[in-house]
Amino acid sequence: MGDASNMWSSSFGPGIWANKDEDKPPPGSGGHRSEGSTSLEAILATFIPTFLTAVITLLIFLQLRGRYPNIYSPRTYFGGVPKKDRTPQQGLGRYDWLNSFRTLDDRFILRHQSIDAYLWCRFLKTMIFVCFVGCCITWPVLFPVNATGGGDSTELDRISFSNVTGKKRLYAHAAVAWVFLGFVMFTVAREKVFLRELRQAYYLSKPVSERLSSRTVLYMHPSNKTITDDDLERVYSEGARKHWVVTDVSDLQNLVDSRNSNAMALEAAQVSLIRQIHKKELNSHGGELDIRNAEKQVRPSHRLFPLFGQKVDAITWFRDNATSDAKKLEDGRNGVSNSNTASGGQTAIFVEYATQAAARKAYHHLSFGRPLQLEPRFIGLQPKEVLWQNVGQGQTKRLSKKSAATALAVLMIIFWSIPVGIIGTISNLNYLTDKVPFLRFMDDLPGWLQGLITGLLPPTILSWLVSYVPKFFRKLARRFEPTIPQAEKLTQAWYFAFQLIQVFLVTTFTSGAAAVATQIAREPGMVPALLAENLPKASNFYLTYFILQGTASAAQNVLNWSDLAQYIAYDRLIDRTPRAKYERYTWMKGISWGTVYPKFANFAVIAIAYSCIAPLTLGFAAIGIYFYYLSYRYNLLFVIQTKIDTKGDAYATAFQHIFTGVYLSELCLIGLFSVRKAPGPSIMMVVLLILTILYHVTLNRLLKPIERLLPPHLRQEDEEAPLVDGDEYTADVHPDQGTTQASNIKRRAPGWIPSAVFDVLERLLLPDVNSHRVLKTWFEDPDALDEAHPNEDQLANAYVNPVLTSKMPKLWLVRDSAEISKREIDENEKAGISTTDEGAELDNKNHVVWDRRNGGSDIPIFKETVKY
Repeated sequence: MGDASNMWSSSFGPGIWANKDEDKPPPGSGGHRSEGSTSLEAILATFIPTFLTAVITLLIFLQLRGRYPNIYSPRTYFGGVPKKDRTPQQGLGRYDWLNSFRTLDDRFILRHQSIDAYLWCRFLKTMIFVCFVGCCITWPVLFPVNATGGGDSTELDRISFSNVTGKKRLYAHAAVAWVFLGFVMFTVAREKVFLRELRQAYYLSKPVSERLSSRTVLYMHPSNKTITDDDLERVYSEGARKHWVVTDVSDLQNLVDSRNSNAMALEAAQVSLIRQIHKKELNSHGGELDIRNAEKQVRPSHRLFPLFGQKVDAITWFRDNATSDAKKLEDGRNGVSNSNTASGGQTAIFVEYATQAAARKAYHHLSFGRPLQLEPRFIGLQPKEVLWQNVGQGQTKRLSKKSAATALAVLMIIFWSIPVGIIGTISNLNYLTDKVPFLRFMDDLPGWLQGLITGLLPPTILSWLVSYVPKFFRKLARRFEPTIPQAEKLTQAWYFAFQLIQVFLVTTFTSGAAAVATQIAREPGMVPALLAENLPKASNFYLTYFILQGTASAAQNVLNWSDLAQYIAYDRLIDRTPRAKYERYTWMKGISWGTVYPKFANFAVIAIAYSCIAPLTLGFAAIGIYFYYLSYRYNLLFVIQTKIDTKGDAYATAFQHIFTGVYLSELCLIGLFSVRKAPGPSIMMVVLLILTILYHVTLNRLLKPIERLLPPHLRQEDEEAPLVDGDEYTADVHPDQGTTQASNIKRRAPGWIPSAVFDVLERLLLPDVNSHRVLKTWFEDPDALDEAHPNEDQLANAYVNPVLTSKMPKLWLVRDSAEISKREIDENEKAGISTTDEGAELDNKNHVVWDRRNGGSDIPIFKETVKY
């Protein structure tokens, strides 16, 4: 400890501990603190093991990548990935992928993944840029100011706010806050405008604009009056030409589940029989095998009740039940088509329009006086994104579920305060050793072990603890939201609130409270002042948190050991059928925006909030997020298949969350300046806070309408009507005149804002490179013409609940030398169950071998990805 203090003293020169111009503050105000600071030991104790872990993890990844391409490079060859979207790769060598990783830019992800995937990379890069610029602004000014601030802090705490004792020096912090926080707010505005232009270009790109989903609107809770095709234009606006009514068919869902379950059990039983007989053949060593006798010995059975139920022949039982369920389902479907629809029992309706322009006009237009005026509506939905069980629910039932789920989410956030608070206290145990007797054993531990306990242990436990929270939130949201994107956005909102409150605020305050526990016990009225003064001490936790996340966790994100271990274990020990092995091999990792955005938005919030209190956090955050960016970029190019598409909404929400960091930074500085009784810096921050609120409100007021609209002058080349004509939010100009975003903003701006301000904003926020006309070229892809299009039957039933259209699954057996599979296929076909054994056979070790050519696209149950 002494060596560390001497190192810092020699670095900053003599006389650093004295301030001749100003008096030292009283104990508890930051100038005096325990000599037990282990900030440097905590950093080193965290960095060394995590760095070594990261290096070892990456070496293992390089060794395994070529052996398991289905885990580490499926996007280069999988049949489930359209050929036009596959990432080019020279080979499966250890370093062959580096050339593609280096030469392909992020726009490749935009064209061949999704707009959300590209925006995720852009979000990480923007946060890195913000933190880097923050370092350039804060470090040259605040490091010297803090280091020579007159306090007696040691190690890394010496270059934080806690080492400043004089009032005059606080003007530097206030001035830097104005510059840096102003830059953050400008960046948020610029990204929101960029998103608007990018989405505009995306919607107008030819492949997207011509899709059925771009021309279809979902209206929730329509009138119970039966709608015919002749009534569509009158009720649902001009251009409506087709509709699909949604009704409550939850009773049929149980039949579908039972039918599919019995079919899969039948498949498993038949494959088991085939393998058992084939095993006896192998054991006979070429001798004559009595197949009917062998079958009696190994034919699978099934108990009607667990453990003690009657035994029945499994194949016959599951086959009969599957066909019985199919018959009941067909009868139930006829009942739905003959009664529910005719009686007007609809809970939602999908309406297809002739053009995207007509659909957009109907989606945006608020026509007061019509029965649908305030009903929720959605546009651009793929059929697979619809949560049919929720769309089929009545409004009252769905809203009651929403209220209950929201209450449960709030309770979850509150409940988690207890374990997270304990973790935050662990990170500052060294401050309590002289106050709490039973913790004095910490003083006898070596410095490296103290650093390990207070540095590495808390963030590791915290990361593990919070990993289960978003899964719970997602399950809650999917119980009532009508679509998967809506559920994911709600998950994002809930999880960010959790991250902000638990991972940041609770941890910060418990860490700060641990440092001054005895003063709080002695003077309860000083709680706000003491916590505000000791917030800088909690920054050490986040330094180690960023190290852990940016090194070992980022490397593990590439190695993906959990998926690898699961694949190896299940493929070799558990999966016994061709279908199970195929699905295990071709399963592609996804990415959940409701999980990743809140985590890294909170990273940015922490860095921004501490930017002027402990500027070192900006550098650690930049490095940590950079390594994560590299890991996610690799995954998006080679591994991940994006399965949730918010079309940029998650990106916009994340930048709304970034403002939280700005507010927290300003409020913390106001509190710190007030404690120091520095009126000048306090006034500067209060003024900045007021301006921030005005800026934020105005920004939302100006940009929110144009974020969700396509201006009237933008149209497809083959469309005559404007995209959004007559909407109250669009510019009142002739479609051919054109208009800029800035001119739209000017119309909605408060009158007291000078027009010249918007001329400057137009040049800063909307340079030519960010206009939708330029961005539209980003979506131009010659291979896009190869995209699979739905056939007529698929288009006709696109927005029909799958419960009403799904067929009995086609069974896939394994071919054997005794031709048992052929016999089972015949039996299934007689019962009306389609079955095949093509593309799978048993080898001489009785292992299932299936056709992996062309990434699994040659097998009989392969389904090509189709975008509606």
